[in-house]
Amino acid sequence: MQKGRIIFLNGVTSAGKTSIVEALQDREDVFFYVVANDLFQEMVGERYLQKDYWKYLSEAILLMYHTAKLFSDMGKHVLIDGILVEREGLKPHYSRLLEILKDNPLDIVEVYCPLEICRQRNIARGDRYENQSQEQYEIMAENIRYSARVDTGSCSAEVCAEQIMRELFQL
Repeated sequence: MQKGRIIFLNGVTSAGKTSIVEALQDREDVFFYVVANDLFQEMVGERYLQKDYWKYLSEAILLMYHTAKLFSDMGKHVLIDGILVEREGLKPHYSRLLEILKDNPLDIVEVYCPLEICRQRNIARGDRYENQSQEQYEIMAENIRYSARVDTGSCSAEVCAEQIMRELFQL
């Protein structure tokens, strides 16, 4: 059985990853299952996250990568809506991701958005704090080998989704 492609959308909060996921799922040419940091974080009880946020979130993130691997092994395409950060419990995060998915077709897409625009989006959303994107940017993993890059500061989610499909799937 041919393994499904795994597309990891990597970027800070409010960069537009989830909007791109929605645009990709609206397409009719390729179907993706979605795994996301936010969804896996919800699997952890709030009491545990308050007790030791990074310990439990780190475990959930690694489980998310194993879930993506399982779907891919079953021939299903997967989108990962996440962020590669270097924190205790995940270090070395990028290397761990590559190790878990070493036998699967993985493409990492940089979802870029100027931090000032992310800050404005955080304020408008109301469920993020103003400087959350900046704080995440400062702990992002470095030297990531990207297959593609999209800029949600200058392009809509739909245009970014089209760019991803054209670059990665030649569609």
